[in-house]
Amino acid sequence: MMNIPFRVTAMMEHAEMFFPKKTVISRTASGVQTLTYREIGQRTRRLSSALKKLGVQKGDKIGTLAWNHHRHLEAYFGIPGAEAVLHTINFRLSPEHVAYIINHAEDQVLMIDQDILPLVEGLKDHLPGVKAFILMTDEKELPVSSLSPLYHYEALLAEGDPTFAFNRDIDENDPVGMCYTSATTGNPKGVMYSNRGIALHSLALGHVDGGSVSESDICMPVVPMFHVNAWGLPFAGVWFGTTLVLPGPQFTPKILAEMIETYRVTISGGVPTIWLGLLKELEENTYDMSSLRFLLCGGAAAPKGMIRAFEQKHNIPFAHAYGMTETSPLVMITRIKSYQQDLDDEAKLDIRAKQGYVIPGVEMKVQGANGDIQWDNQEMGELLLRSNWVADSYYKQEDQSAFADGWLHTGDVVTVDEEGVVKIVDRTKDLIKSGGEWISSVDIENALISHPEVYEAAVVAMPHPKWTERPIACVVLKDASKSTVTKEEILEFLAPQFAKFWLPDDVLFMEEIPKTSVGKFLKRALRDQVKTYYDQMEPTQS
Repeated sequence: MMNIPFRVTAMMEHAEMFFPKKTVISRTASGVQTLTYREIGQRTRRLSSALKKLGVQKGDKIGTLAWNHHRHLEAYFGIPGAEAVLHTINFRLSPEHVAYIINHAEDQVLMIDQDILPLVEGLKDHLPGVKAFILMTDEKELPVSSLSPLYHYEALLAEGDPTFAFNRDIDENDPVGMCYTSATTGNPKGVMYSNRGIALHSLALGHVDGGSVSESDICMPVVPMFHVNAWGLPFAGVWFGTTLVLPGPQFTPKILAEMIETYRVTISGGVPTIWLGLLKELEENTYDMSSLRFLLCGGAAAPKGMIRAFEQKHNIPFAHAYGMTETSPLVMITRIKSYQQDLDDEAKLDIRAKQGYVIPGVEMKVQGANGDIQWDNQEMGELLLRSNWVADSYYKQEDQSAFADGWLHTGDVVTVDEEGVVKIVDRTKDLIKSGGEWISSVDIENALISHPEVYEAAVVAMPHPKWTERPIACVVLKDASKSTVTKEEILEFLAPQFAKFWLPDDVLFMEEIPKTSVGKFLKRALRDQVKTYYDQMEPTQS
C-alpha cells in the first residue's frame, strides 16, 4: 500500500477542488457574510503567504483569541499552511492563565478579535515572546492600540499570494495544532495535535455512528473554536464539503434559533448550557427546527429532562458525546443500537443520558481496585483510553502521570453496562464542571486558606439546573466567636484571583469539615451535608 502522509492542508485542497461552490456562512460583528470554499481557499493561501512574509518559521506557535467565524476558520488551515502550529486560546480563562498559556506555548504571533483586544493589551507587558499581533476585524482601519507591531488581517491578506502552494513533503506526525486544558489543577496543560491525529479524528467524525458529518449537512459548531478545536467540526466540515454556519461573537439563544431556522442547520454541537438556553427560547417563541437531524452535546453530562424535552417535545434527536482536550476530543457517543429500537422511550432515554460507547478507532478499559471491572452497570473504575487521536503526553510538563502503560488515565470514574455503554459517576479528583468548563476545587481552597480569618476550607460541587454543577465553598474560621467576616467579603477576596465563573455560588460557614482517618477532607460526606442543608432550606424559601 502507498504511504502518503496525512495533511491538514489537504483538507482545504479537497474542498477547493471538489466543493468550490459550497459555502461558509459567517456571523461577524458587522453582520453575516457568505463565502464559497473557493474564496475561503484563496484567503487561506493568502494567510499562509502573509505569515511567511512576517517571518513565521516551521514549528512556530501562533495563538488565536477569537470567536467562531470565517477568519478563525481560515487560521485553522492558513497557520498549518505556513508550517506553523495553530494554538487556539480560551480567552474566557483568567488573565493570569491566558498569559501563562501564551508564554508556556511560546507563541510568536497572536491573532485577535477586536472585542478581545483589551484583554491582550492588558497582558502585553507579560508576553515577552510575542513578536507580532494580527487584528481580525470588519473595520477598515486599525484602532489606536498599545500593541506593536499590530497588523490588520485583511490588509495582510491583500498582500498575500492566493496561489501559495502548501508543502506536501511533511511528516504527518509533526505538530499542527495545540490546545490547553482549562486548568483542572494548577496551571493549564498543553496538548499537541498532529496532522495524522486530526485527520483520523476527522474521519471518525464522518463515520455514520460517530459524528456522521457529511457533504449534505449544514453544520453549526456552537462549541467555541478554542474548545478542543470546536470538537474537530471545522476540520471535518471543510474536508467533507459540509456547509458551515459559524455563529460568531456574543450570540444568544435567540440568535442560534434564528440561524438554525434561516440556514436550515442539520447538525450543531455545544455544551449542555447552550442547549438549555436554546430549549428555553424554543419554549418561549416559535421557530422551525425541522431541519435539525441531531444536536451533539458534550463537555458535561446533559440532564435527562433536557434530552427528553428536545426529543419528545420538539422532535430533535439528541446525541450525548464524551471526550477531553487530550482525546481531540471525540472518543465516545450515545447511539441506540439497531436491536434496541423496540425499547420504550424511558429505556432509550436512560441510554442517551450516559456517555455512550467508544467509536471505531478507540480502545478503552476500566480499572477498579482489583483490575478490570465487570460490565454490570454497578462496579466502578477509572476510564482508560487509547487511540491514534489520543495524546501520549502533555507539552513541556513534568507531571506525565496521566499517561502510563500506553493508556490515557482520564481521571473519570465510570460504570459500564453489558452493551459497553459508559456512565461517568464520579471523578478521581474533585473537579467541578460548570457550563462545560473545568473548575479546580483545590485552587479555590488554597486561595481561601490564604484569607487571614480562614482556618480550613473545602469546595464541593452542587448540581445546578443551568450550569450542570456550581462550586460551594465550605469555610471554618479561625475564631468564629470574634470574626465578623461575611460571605460577600470572602467572595470579594477571591474575585481578583479567578475568572468570574470560578467564583463559588455560596460560602457556608461551618464548625468543622469532615475528614478521613488520616486527616484528609472527606468530600463525599461534605457533599451530603451541603445537600442536606439546601434541601432543608427549600421549604422556607418557597
